Amino acid sequence: MDLVASLPAFVVAVVLISASPGPAMALIFRRAALRGFTGAVPTVLGLEAGLYVWALCAAGGLAALVAASEVAFVVLRVIGGLFLLYLGVKAWRTAWRSRGAEVTPEVVEEAPSRSARGWWAAFGEGIVVMLANPKAAVFMIAFYPQFVPSNRPLFTTTALLALAQVAIETALYLTLAAVVGRAGAWFRRPVIRRRLEAVSGAVLIALGLRVATSTH
Repeated sequence: MDLVASLPAFVVAVVLISASPGPAMALIFRRAALRGFTGAVPTVLGLEAGLYVWALCAAGGLAALVAASEVAFVVLRVIGGLFLLYLGVKAWRTAWRSRGAEVTPEVVEEAPSRSARGWWAAFGEGIVVMLANPKAAVFMIAFYPQFVPSNRPLFTTTALLALAQVAIETALYLTLAAVVGRAGAWFRRPVIRRRLEAVSGAVLIALGLRVATSTH
């Protein structure tokens, strides 16, 4: 199999995988709706940093050990599930506390997103969600070998393919964030914001339960 000849199939596969609903999509949509495009950037970067770490782990064989170890798989899925549950409950609490509050869109948008602490918190959320998902390890060890020619070094080729995936996903997710962010003023209206927090909280909790109860 030639690497260059397989790239179109690789790109199509990455696009389809990136567009599938999941924790990443939910986090990015919520962040872009409530914080705007700029607020969603660290979340996207955190998710992609976590993805690249898993890709390197897959190339080095560590992901296969995680996937094969029942204990490691359970620990990661519980951590990942609990973290998503935490984010979901946090969104619900925000929706509950904001009932009747007169919060202007400008205050909601500007306050958390311009501080370094807020940036790193969003980046951390993204990377934790990705790294604490054992399904990512299973996916990596099944996905990349299909596109690595037998005459090429596994680690280097996987690292390069992972960089391509990160670039494609970053472009797609930032485009999503830009589209959602354009409607940010509407999303950040107090009533709409409360409903969005409630709905996104329910989605994150459902995803958390799915991750926590998932099997190989």
